[in-house]
Amino acid sequence: MNRSDVDARSVAVIGMACRLPGASGPDQLWALLRAGVDATSETPGDRYDVDTLHAPGPAQGRIAGRRGGYVDGVADFDAEFFAMSPTEATELDPQQRLLLMTAWDALEDAGQRPDLLAGSRTGVFVGNARADYLEVALRRGQETVTAASLNNFRSLLPARLSHFFDFRGPSVVVDTACSSSLVAVHQAVQSLRAGESPLALAAGVNIPLRADESLVLSHAGAMASDGRSKFGDAGADGYSPSDAVAVVVLKPLAAALADGDRIRAVIQGSAVGNDGRTSDTVLNPSLQGQLDVLRWAYEDAGVDPADVDYVEAHGSGSPTLDPLELTALGRVLGAGRPADRPLLVGSVKTNIGHAEAGGGMAGLIKTVLCLEHGQVPASLHLDTPHPGVDWDRLPITVPRRLTPLPDRGRAAVAGICGQGSSALNAHVILRQATFPAAPAHPAPDGTPYVLALSAHSAAALDALARSYVEWLCPDGAGASYSVRDICYSALARRGHHAHRRAVLGSSHAELAAALTGSPQLDGRPLSAVADRYRRGEDVDWTAVFGAPGRFVPLPAYPWQTRRYWPGEEHDDGTGDLAAWVLREHARTGFDDTSSLTDIGIDSLAKLRIVVELAKRCQQEVDPEGFGRLRTVGELRQWTRELQTAGR
Repeated sequence: MNRSDVDARSVAVIGMACRLPGASGPDQLWALLRAGVDATSETPGDRYDVDTLHAPGPAQGRIAGRRGGYVDGVADFDAEFFAMSPTEATELDPQQRLLLMTAWDALEDAGQRPDLLAGSRTGVFVGNARADYLEVALRRGQETVTAASLNNFRSLLPARLSHFFDFRGPSVVVDTACSSSLVAVHQAVQSLRAGESPLALAAGVNIPLRADESLVLSHAGAMASDGRSKFGDAGADGYSPSDAVAVVVLKPLAAALADGDRIRAVIQGSAVGNDGRTSDTVLNPSLQGQLDVLRWAYEDAGVDPADVDYVEAHGSGSPTLDPLELTALGRVLGAGRPADRPLLVGSVKTNIGHAEAGGGMAGLIKTVLCLEHGQVPASLHLDTPHPGVDWDRLPITVPRRLTPLPDRGRAAVAGICGQGSSALNAHVILRQATFPAAPAHPAPDGTPYVLALSAHSAAALDALARSYVEWLCPDGAGASYSVRDICYSALARRGHHAHRRAVLGSSHAELAAALTGSPQLDGRPLSAVADRYRRGEDVDWTAVFGAPGRFVPLPAYPWQTRRYWPGEEHDDGTGDLAAWVLREHARTGFDDTSSLTDIGIDSLAKLRIVVELAKRCQQEVDPEGFGRLRTVGELRQWTRELQTAGR
């Protein structure tokens, strides 16, 4: 395969976002990795009772480790932003909730406006192997089972994104166990190459809420007794389970360049393959299976394996799999490699645990960050190299401190490995983005520009403005971008909501001051543009900026979350049934003339309300009578009559 063929088939990573243990986004993940932090912790009580279930070593009905990697605020969600009632949000699997917010973050990072993508054949590919929220709900008893449980079937993970954003391309759950999210990336790349999708979101989601899988894996000897993944170490005894929600936005490289997207890395090739019958059982890993997939991937990428600079290993800390993986990497990527240029190999699982179906996506995001920063963080918990690896003969090394990527006078190349208990192996190859970057700390040109901000609520808008003020200050991240590019990106590359603010300024300091309420530029033609934007009118950026500006990353949307969890709904103490129904089920503001349908109380919500009202009133509730209600005023009158009859 020649270079022109490879470039024509390459895919750009133009955006990414994540919620991982100890990291609410890629920047926080990089800080954690640079500092060599182990973000695992004691298993919280709202997952399962670790005190009752824990026992050291493999034992039936017991969990080997007390630790894992856990995302903060797993129950937190901005229901109003996604037009959900509190009841809907509580009933919805947090995997779907967190995936919605993380996908929005990733699209913002990519500068892709959701309103302009609506109706497109954008594809969604989600690696996932759990439906714990549904399983836990079903175990509460038959009387708790409702039609709302349909929303938590695993097929709804990608469908939820496709429906909210109105994406009409492929929408697929990928389950190959621990290689799921890398296989999702591979499928997204194939869809983009085939022209099936012009844009694709690939994701990995894993939120363990019950102990069942850990019980099985502990009995099989796959869980680390100390709750730490010790990749490549002689004491490796399994992995530490963890949460992960991670999304990347992918686009054909040629299209990304043409559209002026920020290219964070380039996917040059990938491959997947099953071990077949190259091992004695389906669950036993195969050296041959790994060798095959590595060779296929580098053939697909048009890359000499000896030119690879870094590999993010599957690296779970398995005493069986680690030596096989390192041996396979040494054989394929070590062939023809100079002895003084060993392959760097690491594992993010030593920092955050193993996120199972989402683990490959965590590794991919780490690898993009390594290529962007030109460094490889230390792999933790490696004290004594595993004796099953021929370290002296294989040209590989696991960094134990922050290590620069070697400067070869070309774009660095990295691979990411994924292996599943399904015997499905995956490998994705990235190359460093070497496209021209924006000049650092550009001098103001003295021209005023409009900075447009918007949010779904007044509180979110205030929070966004505060973020911009901090971001625009001399030591903030925004100081490295020109005012024109900042204002262009905010207007042309962000979605626009009902609550709006627009200010004028010719420098970072003027924009920051205007956002804090200080007097701003006035009496210029752009003032009329700012006024139109504040009134909610669409603004044609071409009329404002002329030639397109450079897209630069901006402060993220400030989610206004609250906790939604079964059994934690709170009554306001008034005993007003109508107020309770509307508070728990309405998705929008309303008055007595509002239609119940328009505020989100559909047939499914009405069914739930009838059941809940019967419990609260301890009497029969006529579903047909409730079904005939059309407005909020009629609902208020009906509930008053219901309460009177109950007394």
